Parts: sequence; C-alpha cells; structure tokens
Amino acid sequence: MTYNFAEELRWRGMIHDIMPGTEELLEKEVVTGYIGFDPTADSLHIGSMVQIILLMHLQRSGHRPIALVGGATGMIGDPSGKSDERNLLTQDILDKNIAGVQSVLSRFIDFEKGDDATRAVLVNNYDWMKNFSLIDFARDVGKHITVNYMMAKDSVKKRVQGEGEGMSFTEFTYQLFQGYDYVHLYEHMGCKLQIGGSDQWGNITTGTELVRRKLGGKAYALTTPLVTKADGTKFGKTESGNIWLDTDKTSVYKFFQFWINATDEDAVNWIKIFTFLDQQTCESLIEEHAKDPGYRVLQKRLAEEVTVMVHGREAYEVALKASQILFSKTVTPEQWSEFNQETLLDIFEGVPQAEVAKDALKDGVDPVTLMADLTSFLPSNSEVRRALKENSLSVNKNKINAETVITTDDLIADNMLLLQRGKRNYFLVLVK
Repeated sequence: MTYNFAEELRWRGMIHDIMPGTEELLEKEVVTGYIGFDPTADSLHIGSMVQIILLMHLQRSGHRPIALVGGATGMIGDPSGKSDERNLLTQDILDKNIAGVQSVLSRFIDFEKGDDATRAVLVNNYDWMKNFSLIDFARDVGKHITVNYMMAKDSVKKRVQGEGEGMSFTEFTYQLFQGYDYVHLYEHMGCKLQIGGSDQWGNITTGTELVRRKLGGKAYALTTPLVTKADGTKFGKTESGNIWLDTDKTSVYKFFQFWINATDEDAVNWIKIFTFLDQQTCESLIEEHAKDPGYRVLQKRLAEEVTVMVHGREAYEVALKASQILFSKTVTPEQWSEFNQETLLDIFEGVPQAEVAKDALKDGVDPVTLMADLTSFLPSNSEVRRALKENSLSVNKNKINAETVITTDDLIADNMLLLQRGKRNYFLVLVK
C-alpha cells in the first residue's frame, strides 16, 4: 500500500464516523469498499466530488473500490436529508442518468488497473434487484430488520415527526434496499466496507446489521463530514445553479471561477479535501496564505488542482487566461483568438448586451455611432465625446480615440465586441 487510508483521511478532516475495527481491517488486508451514487441526473456535480475522491484515495492506498450506481434505489429515492418525497423517475430517464453517471465516474476511477482482486468495479444494483419479487424481498430481507430499528433512523424519524408531508411506504423501504446492496456485495464480491456522507450513516449501518443478521458476517462503515460553506450557503450551489463535472452543463471557466472565488476559510478546508496534495504541501500553502491573504495563494492552487483533475491541464490554462482578461489593461487579437464565444459569454455573464447587424460594421463605424446610436452603451453622442476626451473608452480592452474606426476585423470570436468605459463598466455587442 502506498499510504494508510484512514490516516490520510483523518489529517484531511474527512472522517466523521468510523465503525470500531475498520482501521485495523484496512491495515491487515486489501479491503473492498463501496460508495453508492444515485442517478438523479445524467451527470454528477461537485457535491459528489468528495465521494469520488474517497474512491480514488481507496484505490491509491492499495484497496479495491466499487462504485455503485443505484439503478434500483434511484427508482425509490433516498429520504436522507429530504423533507419531501422526490418525484419518481421513468425508466428511460433513469437509463440515461445511469449512463451519464457511469461516464463521469470512469474519468476518475481506473476500472482497468490491477488484477481481479484489486481492480476497481462499477456495478448497478438494478442487476440484482430486478428479479426480486415483493414476497421474496419481504421474506428474505425484511424479516431481518424490525420496524422499530428502521423508525429510529434520523432520516425516517424527522419525516414521520412532521418535517414535510410525511413519508410513503416506498421511501420507508429505501434503507432496506440500500442495506441489501451491502449484503449482495459482501456475499458476491467480498465487500467489507461502505463509505458515504455523514447523512448516510443510518442507511449504511442498516446494511452492516443486515450482513450480520442474514449472513453472520462482519461489515464495516465510514462516513465523512458533509462539506459546507463558511457563509452557511449550500456547497456547490451558485446563483446560476449547480456546478457540474461535465462541460456541457458547467463550462470550465465557471468551474474554475467557483474554486478561485472560495473564501479564505473555505479554501483552508477545501485544499485538503479536494486535492491530493500531501500534508506538508497543504500546511505550507496555508501558512503562506496567512502571511498575505490578498495574494490568494490558496484559492489559486485549489482552482488549479481541481480544474486540472476534472478537466485537464489544457482546459485549466484556457480558464486561467480567461479569468485574467478582466484584470488586463490591454488584450491583443492573438490573445482574444484563444477563446470561443461560449467562454467569452461566461466571462462577461451579466454584462449588458445589444445586438448589431454585421452590415453596420462592414464599412467601418465611428465610436459615437457605435456606442450611442447602435448600442445605447452610453446615453448620448455628447456623453461618448466626453468619454473620448477623458481617454476612458476601450474596444476589446484597447483604448480608442475619436479617430478610431471599428470594423468587422475587430470582432472577437467572429461575432462580438467588448465595449468598456473606465475599469469596470462593460458592454457586450453581439454582431449578427
């Protein structure tokens, strides 16, 4: 083993609960451990990154990870942390979601490396649940767990005691379904460890109890703290929604920006949780950041490490250059050519926009006509002239004067112009 799995998680602050004997098991043998992913969408967002990274740590420390996609449990919906019942997904949507989740996981977990005893495995619990009749499930699984035991779980207790609209029998059975996953993986794949977020402790321990009562075996559990933001808002959420791990849902630039904009307090925690930098490097970065927080050394390294891990070095370099545009005094045509329209729209998201016909620029246009008549960037011709005298106007980050003529040759990404007055007053012209 390259490093001790539990010790690695502990210094990173990634252990919330751990069942007695788990560390001893991990030290004495190669352990097969699993984490479940619900296919509630056709991709995963950064809320799932902790679980993905845990599987990566498990594999890197010499153990065998199983990534379970809940094709069966996804039909029911996990009540943990929910105050209302989820809408049930159709089979077509589930199939699409499962394929998307599997595609994301395969980017991070190596399912080819190692021999049969250590190679990572991707499984779908629908494969062993689809032929279970209700009678068989009630007789072979349900009889081992009492209703009293199930009612004592926080995920059930909160809902039954009045949070939301109560709980249906469908959701009530969820912990039995998840518990049976552990039984199946224990029996057929030698899986002795389940890992999850701290909100999953109840479901996980139902699984360990089922393994004990049904198979007479000993199974183990480990949970991690739920990642939160220092300001109390939900991790992974922004004003525009979730931060996804696929570029068709969240651009690399927006992904990069999420991490670069982390608060100092969050960055101290996240550099340990979301990167594979060693303890000495993390502590050195935290110490360096404390000496000069304004330089944002932690946020810069965090954004680099996570963006490279998820999207690759080349995509990170483009995102870094894009973020620097906002702070650059001048940008050359060659520099603009590195960015496509999507990236530029992300950079200037929220900036006022106007559309202008391409023919209007064909023979060239002066600043007054462009900024007042065609776009209303500035309210009047006289205001444009005043700004020109102040030398405060720019097109595509380059200063202009009253003699400047703007043509289609000035377009960036083939159909855009960036107008600017002063340092922060931007306006985007979309040329159609």
